[in-house]
Amino acid sequence: MNAADADARPTRRRRWAAAALAGLTIAAGLGVHRLLPDTAASDIAGDALYAVLIHLLVVAAAPRLRIAGVLLIALVWCTGVELLQLTGVPERVGAAFPPAMLVLGTAFDPRDLVVYAVTLVVVAAADAAATRLGSRSAARRRTR
Repeated sequence: MNAADADARPTRRRRWAAAALAGLTIAAGLGVHRLLPDTAASDIAGDALYAVLIHLLVVAAAPRLRIAGVLLIALVWCTGVELLQLTGVPERVGAAFPPAMLVLGTAFDPRDLVVYAVTLVVVAAADAAATRLGSRSAARRRTR
């Protein structure tokens, strides 16, 4: 195996792990949406899962991107979608195509901005910790 293959392996692993976790996150989000009563807690859970999903999708699309970059992109996306709700466009799109509401939401709620920010910081910290653990594990394997 050459050095390029060895360098590509962690990137591939990160991409596939993010994609698999994104699938699980979508399932969890749909579960919250379909199975739980519509309360503040389920709304916050849905918002948090949405932020996690966006983080994972950014990682899947750009696995070499530094975690701070992933955090910034995910935060800009989530904030942009929330602010778009002030225009009424997501509500009109959702009326024409209801599944779009799962991506665009419907009504602006400033609490959502806080949930997104807190969730994304926590997810970025977890991602950083997992990356460090993976790097240490890979270094130990190389020294054997």
